[in-house]
Amino acid sequence: MINSLQKVALLGITILTLTSCSTIYDKHVQWQTIKPESFPVITAIGQAPISLQKSNNETQRMLMAINASKIAAYAELAEQVYGQQINSSTSMSNLILNDQEFKTSVQGVIRGAKVIKSYPVGDTYTTELHLDFKDVYELYIASSHHKEIKEVRYY
Repeated sequence: MINSLQKVALLGITILTLTSCSTIYDKHVQWQTIKPESFPVITAIGQAPISLQKSNNETQRMLMAINASKIAAYAELAEQVYGQQINSSTSMSNLILNDQEFKTSVQGVIRGAKVIKSYPVGDTYTTELHLDFKDVYELYIASSHHKEIKEVRYY
């Protein structure tokens, strides 16, 4: 025989199951994409020394510096878009600072950036990047379906 406590628990589970299942199928949500009012434009500059590149060939050192300066510019863009994570630790002994360490990292995906200029300045190669968030928005809309609720119909 089922006692009254078991009956109440069984009834509660049954009601919970029926109500949770019914909310899945009793409405229709229509979505609408919303475009921002303004789009920021950011720039980044990356630099790399030409003479310190590891090659005996001058042309190859120049090409390596071009690539390194472009990567540095992309890293700066990622810092501006996603921010920079900073980890720090300090150790002390007898109220005397023993060791202090800082680590930084940046992680993100940059799409839609354009190289504006790439040029040598003395022994350094410089690359300037430009990121227009209107282009980023268009790429995002083209690759995903970011939407907002337009209408909800309950049945």
